[in-house]
Amino acid sequence: MAEPPSGAPAPRASRAGRDLVAAISVGLGLGVVILASLLFERHAFIGVLSLSTAFGTWELAGALRRGAGIAVPLPVLLVGGQAMVWLAWPFGLAGLAVSFAATALAVLLWRMRSGADHFVRDVTAGMFTATYVPLFCSFATLLVAAPDGMGRVLTFMICVVASDVGGYTAGVIAGRHPMAPTISPKKSWEGFGGSLVAGMVAGALCVTFLLHGQWWAGILTGALLVICATLGDLVESMIKRDIGIKDMGTLLPGHGGLMDRMDSLLPTAVIAWAVLILVVPA
Repeated sequence: MAEPPSGAPAPRASRAGRDLVAAISVGLGLGVVILASLLFERHAFIGVLSLSTAFGTWELAGALRRGAGIAVPLPVLLVGGQAMVWLAWPFGLAGLAVSFAATALAVLLWRMRSGADHFVRDVTAGMFTATYVPLFCSFATLLVAAPDGMGRVLTFMICVVASDVGGYTAGVIAGRHPMAPTISPKKSWEGFGGSLVAGMVAGALCVTFLLHGQWWAGILTGALLVICATLGDLVESMIKRDIGIKDMGTLLPGHGGLMDRMDSLLPTAVIAWAVLILVVPA
């Protein structure tokens, strides 16, 4: 490994391997953008989701191409992804379902132009990309479209951030027992315990004060979101190991690509929408 130039400060890496200054700066910047969009006019958050979907789709398509030589129909996925994000606002689940089905059909038809070789592989990768990024992201649109949408989105985001912070802190301080050593060696059961405690506390506070629900509903919400966020992180680690890459991209210093930051958020948006509909009806 090359030595840093004389007099140049070395990056501040933590025990968990992150450049903390860059990671915290980027995390705070993303938080400001999200909070500003919600406070300005909550539907402006859909614009943030739209951009995140486009960049995330582009990153995942690039990762599949670099790591596994798989070409997904990026133009179709970009257009279809925007349709899912935006049509979920006025038309709800119906708009989301129709736009996803249309995207899936377009993936099939687009890939037919290149012949039968690797047809199933490429179409499957295209369907996976359409599901993993825009479909999952569109459930955040459903969250914000509710009358109390700002509170729902904040509950979702705060619980996931609390899970990340609690897990990271507990893992660095007390992490001894690996949770999934062959998938994510730095993730520990102690870290997961920290995530669970922080997420449940955040859930109880958010549901009680932002959504005027019951405290026990907040604890349940926080626990489910932590579990899903942890599994989402492990799923992305599996994807990266399978195709042989370290990060999805380099857009965010200290985090990797945007998808490396969205890995726990995407599937958790689905669970957040579902559980909050059940425990705190709009």
